[in-house]
Amino acid sequence: MAEETTERPQAEKDARLESEAERIVEALIFASAQPVSEAYMAQRLPKGTDLARILPRLKAAYAGRGVNLLQIEAHWAFRTAADLSFVVQTDENEVKKLSRAALEVLAIIAYHQPVTRAEIEDIRGVQTSRGTLDVLMEAGWVRFRGRRRTPGRPVTIGTTRDFLDHFGLEDIRDLPGMEELKGAGLLAGRVPSNFQIPIPLGDDGLDEDEDPITQLDLEELGLLTPRGEEAE
Repeated sequence: MAEETTERPQAEKDARLESEAERIVEALIFASAQPVSEAYMAQRLPKGTDLARILPRLKAAYAGRGVNLLQIEAHWAFRTAADLSFVVQTDENEVKKLSRAALEVLAIIAYHQPVTRAEIEDIRGVQTSRGTLDVLMEAGWVRFRGRRRTPGRPVTIGTTRDFLDHFGLEDIRDLPGMEELKGAGLLAGRVPSNFQIPIPLGDDGLDEDEDPITQLDLEELGLLTPRGEEAE
């Protein structure tokens, strides 16, 4: 009986601590406009807090509400429920519609990353203007990943975490299948027989045949000035 009396207050204390940790996690995510990393949350929680228990429970609690807790790789964010997005959409925050060319390029990058500009053009069968890639980069949906270890060391391109966030994807593996992509009118008649959906690495991962982008590379690409400042 004495052991039960001792264990009960301890269990109640543990439950209170976990409940408070859950409130902290909720506040950290709610206060950020950008997805919050699990590492960031762990640094601000009591030592020993089990995020692996808290986050799924919090996600389930918001599943049927007007806002949902979404996981985007190892980051988390509150976002408007998909079926209610039309209610809060305004002219001010509506994203400019992409051209057909930009949609095709974005689809190729998403499904075939890491990919070079030459490979994009080979798949599409036409040249890709720098302006098309600029539009996608300005939207924050694609980025330069690295340099391929092949003659000429071409730059490789991949999607970003903002791309996943914008399209409500937890992981790049959640992209719709190729048949759905064709059904949406993308890449119709332009997909070669050897085109396959890869199993990509994480947002910062590089393939074995890629080298990371250096500051000199960024300067050559016009993304940095020689002094290391971001180009306007």
